[in-house]
Amino acid sequence: MSLLQTYKGLSSKARLGVGAGLILWGAIGLKLSDTAEEKLGYTPTEEDKAALDRITPKVQVIDRRDNSSSSR
Repeated sequence: MSLLQTYKGLSSKARLGVGAGLILWGAIGLKLSDTAEEKLGYTPTEEDKAALDRITPKVQVIDRRDNSSSSR
């Protein structure tokens, strides 16, 4: 049996419990990862922030009203 078939075979209350457990597990993981990062002493430097800024995609917004090549 696949995992999906096993999940579908559960009662509705059990599926609700599994879903709530996964959400809780994710929320706890998000909270603990910040705490672990602080305890391990990792704080990003200005150089790290600059490197991240260099690889972050830039978005340019073009206003359609200023586009003179439109055929409308």
